Formats: sequence, C-alpha cells, structure tokens
Amino acid sequence: EKCTEANVTFVGHFLTTLCKESERKTLLEFKQSLQAQDSSGNDVLSSWKSEECCVWVGVSCNNLTGYVEKLDFRSRFKDVAGTISSSLLKLHHLRLLDLSYNDFNESVIPEFFGSLKILRYLDLSNANFGGPIPSNLGNLSMLETFRLGGNGEGLFYRHNIVNTFTVGKLEWLSHLSFIRELDLSFVSLSSANDWSQVINKLPFLEELSLSHCDLPSISPSSFSFTNFSTSLTSLDLSGNSLTSSFVYPWLFNVSSNLVSLDLSMNQLKGPIPEAFGNMITMQELYLSHNQVEGEIFKSFGNMCSLAFLDMESNHLSTFGIVQNTSLSCTSYSLRELSLAYNQLKGNSVLNEITKLPSLSVLDLGYNLLNGTIKESIGQLPNLKVFRLAGNAFDNVVISETHFSNLTELRPRFPIWIRTQTALVFLDISASEISDPIGSGTHLISLYVLDLSYNLFSSEVPGCIAEFERWKVLNLADNSLSGPIPSSLGSLDSLQMLSLRGNKFSGELPSSLHNCKMLKFLDLSDNELSGEIPKWIGQSLSSLVFLSLRRNHFKGKMPRQLCGLKYVQILNLSLNNISGSLPSCFNNFTSMAQKLSLDQRIEHVFRKFFVIPFDPKYVDEALLTWKGTKQRYEKILGLLLAIDLSCNKLTGEIPEELTNLQQLIALNLSRNSLIGKIPQKIGQLRQLEVLDLSRNKFSSNIPTSLSELTFLSTLDLSYNYLSGKIPTGRQLQLFDPSSYSHNQGLCEGEEDSNEFMKWFYTGTGLGFAVGFWGFCSVVFFKRSWRHSYYRFLDNTKDWLYVSFILMKARLMKRIKALPTSCRR
Repeated sequence: EKCTEANVTFVGHFLTTLCKESERKTLLEFKQSLQAQDSSGNDVLSSWKSEECCVWVGVSCNNLTGYVEKLDFRSRFKDVAGTISSSLLKLHHLRLLDLSYNDFNESVIPEFFGSLKILRYLDLSNANFGGPIPSNLGNLSMLETFRLGGNGEGLFYRHNIVNTFTVGKLEWLSHLSFIRELDLSFVSLSSANDWSQVINKLPFLEELSLSHCDLPSISPSSFSFTNFSTSLTSLDLSGNSLTSSFVYPWLFNVSSNLVSLDLSMNQLKGPIPEAFGNMITMQELYLSHNQVEGEIFKSFGNMCSLAFLDMESNHLSTFGIVQNTSLSCTSYSLRELSLAYNQLKGNSVLNEITKLPSLSVLDLGYNLLNGTIKESIGQLPNLKVFRLAGNAFDNVVISETHFSNLTELRPRFPIWIRTQTALVFLDISASEISDPIGSGTHLISLYVLDLSYNLFSSEVPGCIAEFERWKVLNLADNSLSGPIPSSLGSLDSLQMLSLRGNKFSGELPSSLHNCKMLKFLDLSDNELSGEIPKWIGQSLSSLVFLSLRRNHFKGKMPRQLCGLKYVQILNLSLNNISGSLPSCFNNFTSMAQKLSLDQRIEHVFRKFFVIPFDPKYVDEALLTWKGTKQRYEKILGLLLAIDLSCNKLTGEIPEELTNLQQLIALNLSRNSLIGKIPQKIGQLRQLEVLDLSRNKFSSNIPTSLSELTFLSTLDLSYNYLSGKIPTGRQLQLFDPSSYSHNQGLCEGEEDSNEFMKWFYTGTGLGFAVGFWGFCSVVFFKRSWRHSYYRFLDNTKDWLYVSFILMKARLMKRIKALPTSCRR
C-alpha cells in the first residue's frame, strides 16, 4: 500500500489505528449471524457501531497495520442463538480466537476453524460446545495454545456436563508441531488408543491437561517415544482410571523437568515409587483420591522445590517425609500439605510437622491421630490454615499458646481474628456468638465466611459491600432482621449465599441480580414479601439450588424461572404464590437430561490460592424429604427436587413437567390444582417421592403411575379422583391413606368380581368335562364297566363286614361295664 492509503493517523504523541473497512464489514457479518446475548438478554455486541472497529468490545488490531489480530470474547456470551459465521476466514491476520467461558448450547465446533491457518491461540474451553472434534483442526500448524477443556481454569462456577466432546484417533494432533499448551480435559478419549504416542510427538509441549478423559491404558510400545523429555513442565492426568503398572513407567520416562503433576482420582495402588525423588524440579504434586499406601517416602526429601503436596484420601499410615531426612531441603520448601482422609496413626506426626517451618496450610483431618495437641504447633510462623477435625485426640483444650491467643469464642467475636490481614477462609459456625455482626468483619482478605448457627441479631450492616472478594457468605440460622441490604449486590463474585432461618423482611433487593456467579441461594424461613423477581431466572442462570421456602411471597410464579437450566433443587413451598404453573419446566436441563452430577454442591478456589489441594466449601441445606426435615450436605448435589407445596396455585399440571425424567421428588400438595393427573407421569422413571395431595384433581389415576418402580412415597389423598387404582406391584404396597378421601376411588373390586366369575365358570366346566368324560368311557367300554361294578360290589361287602365287626366289639365292651355305682 502507498503511504497515503495506510490506515494510520498520528494524533499528538499517540498512534491511533483505523480498522480496515473490509474487516469492519466482516465483523458486522459475524455479529449478525451470532445473535449473542448476555445474562440480561441484551445484545452483547450492540456497541459494534462506530467506524473504528479496533476499539469494539473484544476486538484488537495491530497498532501499525490496522489488521484485526485478536478476537477475545471470553465470558461475554451467556446465550448464543445463532451460529459462528465463516466470514471469520476473511480476517487473514487473525492470530487469537478466545470463545471460552460462554454458552454455545452444545453446538458443534465449526469445520472452518481448521482453515484459520495462522492462528497461534485457540481457546474453546468451558464454552458448552459438543459433538465430534473436527480433525481438520490439525491443519492449524502454527498453533501454540489449544484449549478444549471443560475446566481448564480451575474455577467451577459452571456445572460439570462431562465428556460433551467425542474423538476417535488423535493422529491429527501430531501435526500441531509448535503446540506448547494443550487442554483436552473432559473430552472423551476412550477410543483414542494412540493418545500417548501422539503426545510424545509434540516436541515443544510444555503444559498438558487430559483430566477426566476416560483414557485407555498406555501401550508399552509408547515408552520409548519421548520427544518432549525436556520441555514438559505441567501434566494433568487426573480423573482417569490409570493404574500404577501403566502410568508409572510412561511417566518416569516422559520428562525430567516437571514442575506440576496431577495424578489424583485414578487407581494408583501400592507404595509411592522412589523414582519420584528424581523429579527434582517438582513444585506441585497431586496424588489425592487413589489407593496409595504405606509411608510417605523419604525420596520426597530430594525435591528441593516441592512446595505443594496433596495426598488426601489414600491409605497412607506412616508420616515419614521428615523422618531421617531432617537436613532435607524439602523441610524448608514445603508450604502446603494435605494428608486428610488417610490412616495416619499415633501422636508423633504433629512433632514432625513442627520441623516444616515454611508450612502455611496443613490438613491432617480425618485420620487416626491421638494423644494431645502440643503447644509447639503454634510456633510455626507461617501457618494460616490448619485442620485436625475427625481424629481421636485426648482432652483437647485450645489455649492462647496454640493459636494467636485463641480462646473460647462465645459470646464475643474473637479479637485475634479481627486483626488478621491474610485470612482467606473463616468458619466459626455453631459457636454461640452474639456480638453485632459488624464487630468482626474487618477481614477484607476473606473469600469464605461462615457465621451460621450462632446468635447474631440486629441488621446486616451496609458496609458489607466492602468485602468484594467474598465467594461464600453463610449467615443461616441466626436472628438477623430488617431488609436484606442492597449492598450485597456489590459482591459480584459471590457463589454461595445463605440467609436461611433469620427474620429478614421486605422485598428482595434488585441489586442481587449482579451476583451472576451464584450457584446456591437459600433465603428460606424468613419474612420476605413481594413478588418473586423475574431477574432471578434471567441474571442468576447458574443457580443449582434455589430455596425461597416459608416466606410471604405472592403473585404468579414468573415464567423467567425456567431460565434456570442448571437448577437441581427448586423449593418455593409455604408461600402465597398464585396462578398457574409455567409450561416451560422442560428447560430445567439438569432434571430433564441424564448428566454427570457432582455428589456435593461445592465451591473450589484453586484459582485464588496457590496451594496443592483445592480449598472447598461444601453447601448444606435443610430439606423435607419423605415427610422428615433433614440436613443434606454430602449428597446434596445428587438430589433433583421440585417443591411448590402449600401455595395457591391453580390450573392443570403442564405436560412439559413430565419431561423431567431425572426428577427424584415432586411435591405439589396443598394447592388448588385441577384437571387430570398427566397420563405421561410414568415418564418420571427416577421419581421416589410424589405428593399431589389436597388439590382438586379429578378423573382416573393414570395407569402409567404403576411404572414408577423407584416410587417409595406416594400421597394422592384429598382429591376428587375416581375409578379403580391401577394394578402394579408398587401401587398395591402403599398405605390406604395414600388414596383416602377420594370418594370415587375404588381398590379394584371390578377386577375381583371379574376373577370370581371366571373362577366359577372354569370350575363348572372342569367338573362337567371330568364327570362326563369318565361316564362315557364306562358306558362304551364293556370290560371297564364290569370291572367298575365289581369294584363297587367288593367295596360294599368290605364296608358291611367292617361295620358288623365294629358293632360286635362295641357291644362286648358295653356289657363289661358295671351297672351301678357303690359309695
């Protein structure tokens, strides 16, 4: 181009780049086809209007040439209705394309991506793509970073719908000869028997994540192919079914420069190989959730850079990392150590721990430790997180000498906590603290705060907005009152909020719609009023748990709640909600489709802490299950329930509700619902609890109800049902009270009468056939007739003689008796 045509203008001392008109039109074409919306339903790319496209959201141009080089749409698209236009092929200088952390509704990866030949960076992770991975992505020979993983960033505010990608052979990956970072986590590689050979052919590979890929066993023939033995620094093979005999030989031949290694959640057994000691550059080692046993090998002592070690949930019995290696450099490098859920015994472990002066996080919970807790543990200068729960220590008394003047908490907020500047996780629940809630909240470093089950009262202070780092806030089961402060809406990183069991009143503050990362919201058992806000379904679309139980909400159930496609527990019971049920229940994807669900609803914070094990906060909730109120924590994530009982709902049950085939509990009792129970209710094959009592349902009980083989609790009482109860092994086992107060309902008498009618008919026919069959044979067969009559004569004679003899014996005995009694 001539200088006069260059799209570069100098303004003062600043260089301003004007985009190419052709590329501007290309971007507008891309925008028109995509139809992307944010969480509020607005067009994400609505700002793409000005002439200068290089300042558009997500667009970056070369400062000298003006060509578009980067499209970064990370976390911008909440919902995509259209498609990704192939017009991107006109951006001939595009080097970076980032579509991660969006929602493309399981659409397939476009084939034309394989023609973006000069791409250096392609990130499609956590974007809800699905289907097969195009093999022509192997044409991207210049690619250095390639991410398809389901959890590549370690922050799980979305939901694990694992293995949405499928792939056969991985030969195409070997053409990415310049690749440095490769993330295929949560991609199904069960058919990719060549995975280890292909990976070995990538000479510049530095970071590799194959977490939860269902990897097949490694072929021994792959052990000799190790082209990246000096380049690989980070390797994640967690969540597969790899065994020790296969993974160890390959691993120890792969790289001598590993800095981070994750083998957690596999099937590793036996003692820890001494070969780990040769990995002298190792800084992070994750071996949790395996079946490793015995001693923590002293070979770890040679890892002079080892800072983070996670061996949680194994079968370890001996703590030997310091024993006999007191001069080991590991003693000074190790900062984070998790040995929870093992079989460590005795009281010597804590003595050895004191020889690790750099420790800041120590988790020894749920072992077999006993004895006393030595005060010397408090001399570790850097210790910030310490857990010993679930052991068998004797007469534990925590004194000031143990931890920074820690004394008995109740009834005041501990003074020593208020002065902490680096505290990130604080759980002092169930401590009977009654101070005003603002008295201890000077902890701006916190990510997790749990003050539940205490005696806090008064209102929540507005200054709570200052704690913008908070991810978890649990104030459940106190005596807090007043309105929910609108300042809570400033906590836009919040993932869990529980205000259950207080005395909050008034309407929900609209500012809460800013908390778009919320997975868990429990506002039950308060005095909240007004209508259920529409923005809950529009802005809080990541919710897994929503409970507004036992409040004073009124008005209709907003249709926008159907936007909660990840919701697993929805509880709106004991309110004054009126109107009909929405017909869009089938949008609840977690209830309608068979997905891989986490057993617990938990929040992981590896993104924020540089530690070997994930700091987790596990949500708990009080649920009425099968008529009993119970606390759920460890299996809360496996429950799929809808409870709309005790409201003023009217109309019929929408048929779309029967599409929730994974639903476990459904309670619509104590409303004013009418019409028939849907015939397709038998499609809810996983249903264990069904309560439709105290409504106005009429007509017959649908026969498909007998197909619910898991059903253990059923209540159809107090309705206007009629006809007979369907036959089936399940329905006949329920107590009669399950069907009571339905005047037109009968227990299958018609079937009983029909059976008796056919029983008597069959008996008569059988007698007639047998009798006349015998008589006809005797009548027509002369020899049989004579033999039969002879048999009758003989029988008669035998009976006569027997009678005479019996009579004679009896008379003889009578004559022998005395005729009178003498006194």
